[in-house]
Amino acid sequence: MKGTILLVEDELDTREMLARALVRAGYRCLTAASAGEATALAASPEFADVVVADVALGSEDRGGLRLLTELRARNVRVPIVIITAYADVEKVKFALNEGAAHLLEKPFSAADLLAAIERVRGENAEGAPDLEPAFTHLNPTEKELVVARHLLEGRSSTEIAEIERNSPKTIRQHVSQIYAKCGVGSRSEFFRMMYAR
Repeated sequence: MKGTILLVEDELDTREMLARALVRAGYRCLTAASAGEATALAASPEFADVVVADVALGSEDRGGLRLLTELRARNVRVPIVIITAYADVEKVKFALNEGAAHLLEKPFSAADLLAAIERVRGENAEGAPDLEPAFTHLNPTEKELVVARHLLEGRSSTEIAEIERNSPKTIRQHVSQIYAKCGVGSRSEFFRMMYAR
């Protein structure tokens, strides 16, 4: 088990789909449909390693932001990933000022969420896998090693392209090559392969 995620999302279909993806990736997933339900879960000690919360919860267009404030007031210090379809500047500033670790805009894939979770957990700062031994028998190019490190840091293809001064299309080609050499079909599978060693 990689850890526990509290997923706070009011839309049932989205909540169930993301919860299934998190469980498949090796996480225990607690779910809540409202800030109230999430706050009640937070009363238990060590209830989660990461909280993922939608900004809008039910009729409350800032429910996730209110939850963030309430969790901080209760001295809950786990990383919080805020998800939103409407990332206006005011809400982004509020979330970051209240200590959100990451903001993820909809629409996003389950792999994007998993990458964000891995990133905010700080696994790459202390426990990142050493890529060279894992890739030695795969004959990677130097560029593939660089791109793979960025992937494990949770960066998107667009972000990697900006950092490496390549086109997003070129980076996507490198990512496809990395996945092919590793025998995986997605970022989440790549994470699992690298962190399971």
